[in-house]
Amino acid sequence: MSSDDSGANKSSPSGEPADLSAGLRLAPRSPSESIKPMAAPPPPPKIQRERRRGGFVSRLSGALTFILLAAVLIGGAFYVGRLEFQLPGPLQDDKVVIVRGGSQTVAQTLEREGVISQPLMFVVGLHLYGVKDKIKAGEYLFRSRSSLKDVMDVLVSGKSVLHSITVPEGLTSEQIVARLMENDLLAGEIKSIPPEGSLLPETYRVPRGTTRQQIVEKMMADQQRVVQEVWRSRLPNPQIKTPEDLVTLASIVEKETGVPDERPRVASVFVNRLQKKMRLQSDPTIVYGLVGGKGTLGRPIQKVEITQATPYNTYVIDGLPPGPIANPGRAALEAVARPVPSKDLYFVADGTGGHAFADSLDQHNRNVARWRQLEASGRTAPPVDQVDPGKEDTRGDAGNGLLTPTKTAQGIGNAHGFDASEGTALDPLRNTTYDLNSAKTVPAELLKR
Repeated sequence: MSSDDSGANKSSPSGEPADLSAGLRLAPRSPSESIKPMAAPPPPPKIQRERRRGGFVSRLSGALTFILLAAVLIGGAFYVGRLEFQLPGPLQDDKVVIVRGGSQTVAQTLEREGVISQPLMFVVGLHLYGVKDKIKAGEYLFRSRSSLKDVMDVLVSGKSVLHSITVPEGLTSEQIVARLMENDLLAGEIKSIPPEGSLLPETYRVPRGTTRQQIVEKMMADQQRVVQEVWRSRLPNPQIKTPEDLVTLASIVEKETGVPDERPRVASVFVNRLQKKMRLQSDPTIVYGLVGGKGTLGRPIQKVEITQATPYNTYVIDGLPPGPIANPGRAALEAVARPVPSKDLYFVADGTGGHAFADSLDQHNRNVARWRQLEASGRTAPPVDQVDPGKEDTRGDAGNGLLTPTKTAQGIGNAHGFDASEGTALDPLRNTTYDLNSAKTVPAELLKR
């Protein structure tokens, strides 16, 4: 045994085994062992999880950044677009434009009419505001400098331009239907001629394209409502027993005078005559009995026609005719429902467009004489109820020019449709209420005609 080996087995003075590493020498490895590669240990699982989580966060962060940038860009574009949508437009003056079709067609129409200058932005705005399918065709008024937003709001509101359709008091139903058919603002046909007295003469405001049947139905509904209201507020009167009686007498009052203040007094004359069992003897009832709904004769009433028996001729029949002779307005209905207290039984034209009233035959004859003096002197004015406001009165005797054409003031009187000769120098009855059954109350010159 060598000295080295013997020293290795010795113990330390303390009895502990000696440190063998101090003198230990590793034997050299063979050449093949020294160059043999060693496999790298696998990464700890914890490190792998951190790396995977780091990749997800990176992708999420990128997506959020993209969304944020996109939101900023879209928001900015929307903000700029919204400002542009509210800027004043190119229209220099207020303008009425008829629009039809979808959003593209409407935008093109508005651009062509100079209302907008950016049709594409307008269409996009309709989509963004969610109103693409809410714009309504119609006739619209666009104010000057209207923005795209203003134009859009007008189209979505559907508040089209309203046109006035005026139906004067005293026209027959057939005449009213004819007027509606002539109005090119309206559309469609009218199913049938409404019953006489069932339409309320009034000014109606309607959009272009309203059907004529809608107007008729509106007029009929309004007339029923007004008649009921007036009937409930009437004064007790045994001569007017039903709402139908009210409308019938109101139609006669409407035809007899176009002076608003006279209606209650004219109504009083007829109510008084009914109470005394006197015939009404109203000229317009003769005309209606002859021509019905056509409304006018176009010539003076002839002597033979005064006593011609028809259901409507109140010179022949007793009491009220079987129905209205025209469509009365509310004022005439109220006049019959609340006539002024009087004893009047007669009235005649007074030369100023109105009438002179009398409660006795003597006074009435004096009024007639005064009227004829005015006639002879040429100082008479056309009765107000024969004039269509704003139009020339050239009617005379069947258009022969016997009356001087005059221009009437707007808003005076009513556009009544009865014969032009009534109440004028051409009227053989002189708009009077003579009793044709008694020769004592009929002027001799009238009986000679």
